[in-house]
Parts: sequence; C-alpha cells; structure tokens
Amino acid sequence: MTTLPITITAENSLGCAALDPRSKELRKTVIRMLEASRRGHVGSAFSVIEILRVLYDDIMLYDSQNPRWVKRDRCILSKGHGCLALYVILADKGFFPESELWKFCKPDGILGGHPEYGKIPGVEASTGSLGHGLPIGVGFALNAKYEQLDYRTFVIIGDGESDEGSNWEAAMSAAKHKLDNLTVLVDYNKHQSYDSTYAVLDLEPLVDKWRAFGFVVAEVDGHDARALQDALRRTPVSVDKPNAIICHTVKGKGVECIENDLNWHHKSKVSDNEIVTLLNGLEMY
Repeated sequence: MTTLPITITAENSLGCAALDPRSKELRKTVIRMLEASRRGHVGSAFSVIEILRVLYDDIMLYDSQNPRWVKRDRCILSKGHGCLALYVILADKGFFPESELWKFCKPDGILGGHPEYGKIPGVEASTGSLGHGLPIGVGFALNAKYEQLDYRTFVIIGDGESDEGSNWEAAMSAAKHKLDNLTVLVDYNKHQSYDSTYAVLDLEPLVDKWRAFGFVVAEVDGHDARALQDALRRTPVSVDKPNAIICHTVKGKGVECIENDLNWHHKSKVSDNEIVTLLNGLEMY
C-alpha cells in the first residue's frame, strides 16, 4: 500500500506550528473584513488559511486576469462557511479588487456569506450546503481525464462536513475512476458547529477510512506551510489513486482566546472591543 509520511517539525505537535508574518497578515485582513461586516465564520477561516495560502502561493496554476482559463487548476472550498479566508486569498492574488473585501455581506458587494460561482471571480463552485464540493470536484477531475487536460483539482472539506455520506460516495467514485489528478484536503480541527467531532460523530480512524476508500493518504500540520508544500508537491504519488491529505489544524488558530471556542464558529454583531481583542491577540501570538 502506498502511503505518505507524516511531515511535521520535531519541535511542533500537529496543529501547533508557529505563524509567520504572511499568515499573520492574512488573518489581520480577515479581522478587518469582520470589522467592516460585523459578522462571519472567524474560527473556520483561521483554521484553513495556511491550506489556501500554500495552494495559491506555491502549488496551483491559474490566471487571476482570466479566471476561466481552461488549463487552470481548480480549487473548491467545500466548507464554504470558511470563505473569509478564501476571499482574502483571491483578493491578494488579484481576482478582484481589495475594496470588495470591505463590502463583505453588504448589498453593494459581490462577497456573500458563502462562495457563489458565477458572481465571484476565482470561485469554482457555490458551496456552503455541506457535502457538495467533493462530488463536484470528482466531476472536474473526470472531465480532465476525458478531455485529456493536465489540470488538477483540489477540494478542501471540513471534518464536520465529513459526516455527509455524499463525500464517501464521491470518494468511492474517485477511486473507481483512478483520479490521481484529485487531491482532497481535510481541514481537521476536530470541531464542528456546536461540539467536538468526537462528541458529535467521531471520525476516527480517519486516515484508515480514506485508505480503505482507495486513496493515498498523508497527514500534516495544517498550519505548517513548509509541511503542506512538501505534501502537495509529492502528489500524485500513484498514477492510479486519488490523494487525501489530513491537515491537523486548530479552529481559530492565531488568536489564543478564541481557539477551539465554538462561540466563534460564527459571530454576528461583533463589537469594537472584540475587534480590538482579536487584533491584540494576533499581535501577541
């Protein structure tokens, strides 16, 4: 059986990598969006920032001035409620003006509470109703094989979302069709909307599940950019198997006082004091 090793630094446990200046700056922009809109899924966005950052900084081929370029790699944020992170990355890469970030969830803006295909440049699929992103991604990967195109498809799913049977049906289909051009990244922060995954519906043994469904599997610290780069650059490992990377993350990573605090799964009516708390907490991290 083909496997990938766990890739973490000796001084860090999984999900505990230190944040570099770029990661902090991206989180600061998320907080500024929150200040403008006073609402959003902050914990979920902070959980997934490094995954998105590495994909768009180091791995994917795309043209922000031609978002529908046929040879582009595709990225689907299936856990659409983490869209604050995606929007910050897309603006950073020039898919749309930074000014749109400050109109998040406002009538005159294009950025809603979940990503919307056809409205937001760079968004490959409308997501938010959980369990839809991976089936769509399997379709993208199948189409690439059919059209004999070299583009790759990356799908980011949440751990709470992994309760959805549609994901596992899609996984079986991916293995059947030998979609080595498909990579699933699981944002495994061990929390969902109202409790831990262990309490709601335990996913363990998660690595064994993905292997049993025919995937080549790696585990990484999902906040360690170098570990993510290494794992993604190794894929595809097999010429006939899809890939899964279990990214061990922390919900709310980067502001200690909100980490793993489900009150920050989604926040509305965010106060000035809470904005100051977030900024100060990020500064001290």
